[in-house]
Order: sequence, then C-alpha cells, then structure tokens
Amino acid sequence: MLYDRAANEGRQIAIGVSRDAGATWSWTTLSKMRFDDRPWVAVAPDGMVHVIWNDGNGVSHASSRDRGVTWSRGARIHTQGGSSHLAVGPRGEVAVRIVPLSASGNKFDPGVELIAVSIDGGTTWQKRPPPGQRDWAPLDSSGVVPRWVEPLAWDGEGRLYALWTDTTGVWLARSADGGGRWTSWRVVTSRVVSYYPYLVARGHGELAATWFSGVGNHLEWHVARLQVRDDSVAPRVIQSSPLPIEVWIPRGAQRDSLYHGTGGEYLGLTFLQDGGLGVVSPIQNPSANRLGFAWWRFDAR
Repeated sequence: MLYDRAANEGRQIAIGVSRDAGATWSWTTLSKMRFDDRPWVAVAPDGMVHVIWNDGNGVSHASSRDRGVTWSRGARIHTQGGSSHLAVGPRGEVAVRIVPLSASGNKFDPGVELIAVSIDGGTTWQKRPPPGQRDWAPLDSSGVVPRWVEPLAWDGEGRLYALWTDTTGVWLARSADGGGRWTSWRVVTSRVVSYYPYLVARGHGELAATWFSGVGNHLEWHVARLQVRDDSVAPRVIQSSPLPIEVWIPRGAQRDSLYHGTGGEYLGLTFLQDGGLGVVSPIQNPSANRLGFAWWRFDAR
C-alpha cells in the first residue's frame, strides 16, 4: 500500500511475489485510486491467492491462480465499507469482514456490518450480519471502544470463527455453516476496555488470540489459547499474564511530548511447528532510539 502521510490517505495497492525467498520480487499494481487502503492477502490450500482492499467506495477483490503471474479482478464484494479482515478455509472458502470505517478512516458508512463468504473462489458472495453487537463511530470519536480489524479465522474442519470486544471483555463465536448460524461465548471478562483483537485457528477448534486492554500508562496486551470442543460447552481458555508494549508516539507538534500507544490495530500471531505460539509486537521508542519489532514465544502449555 502506498500511503501519502501529508494527505492522510492511500494512493495505491500493489502485490509483490518472490520465488527465491525474498532475494528478488515481481510487483503488480492492483489499484491506483485515491483512498486505497487496508489490503489483506491470503493463500488457499490449492495455491489460489486472494487480495482484498477498500477505497472509500466499497471492498474490492483480486485473485491469482498462477502464483501471482497474472491477476483477475472481479466485481466489488460490497459497494460500501472497509476491508477489515480476510480468511481462507481448508477447502478454499473465503471470508471477508466488512465494517463501517474505510479509506484510512476518512469515510464512515453507518450500519455496514457484514461477513461475506465465497465458496467459488470469489466469483459470488453470500453476505450476512456478524454475530454480536458493536459500537461503531467515526475515527477518533471519544467514548467508544476502539475498532478497526475484526478478525475471522477458519479451523481445519471448515468452521468459521469471529472474535470481537466490547465493554465487558472479549467474545468468540463459531459457525459451522459459513456464517449462517452462530454460537457465541464471552471468553474473557474484563473491567477495563479491551480492543484491537486478532485471531488464528487450525485443527479441530484450536485457536489463538491477541488483544489490548487499558490506555495510557495502563496499556497492556494479552495472548491466549482457546479450545472449542462443542457448541454446548464454553471454550477452554489459557491466558498469558498482561504484557507491556514499547510504543511511545509523539503528541501533535510537541516532538518531546509522548504518549503510550498500541503501534497498530492488532498484534499478529501464528502457531509454531512444536505447538507453541509466536507473536510480533512493534517497538517505537524515539527517546531510546529503538525502532523495530519484538518476537515473543509462548510454549504449548
């Protein structure tokens, strides 16, 4: 994504492909529109590559069946809203989360709350409302839970999961029919605000999640393993202790005035081959001249 920081807006979406472990890259421009924003990339088990993004006028989708040599762009998935998240299932199912915020926060479409699912590689889409209730407002509004990425994930048996937060904690829902019907649980109860969740899944209901809680000097992040065995039983949750994040952001024009921030709208994580979890968190500490990322490993227990 090419972003114009002075104008606070995106300008281009391009996809890069490397076949030599990153030594060289081949790039294809997918879009060159004002407000291009929030691309996501996912690869299906058969090798088909999916990309979504938004530009303030809806959510677009492109795909490649030849490892990124050529790309096909179909009709927009939806003509409003933002590309909040993308997930691909074990049989090539594609799920796209569509939310009111788009165009790097420059546009807000009230009431746009959808999960779009395709079982034919993105040719057609079935759009339904997500599980749960959320408070959405234009970017930087006060008094609402911060929201941007609303993660989805498919497990190894083709069940679809959604993770979100509200003023009471963290919620998880599961659907066995691609988003038609959902079973929901509050998996974490919190007295402080929880926000910016992320989710991955595999196997038979094996999940892992991250999220933030608190603000200012009380800002922390969390990681948890979740196991969903049956819709009639609450998921098993193993949660880490709260963890600090080393992100300090200049406040306005006062470069020497810093405030504690998240450094983004989610913390990416993955399952490791030995069953553990890996999480990457940003480092933005200009006072200590520290910029980059931290790698966190959590064991399998």
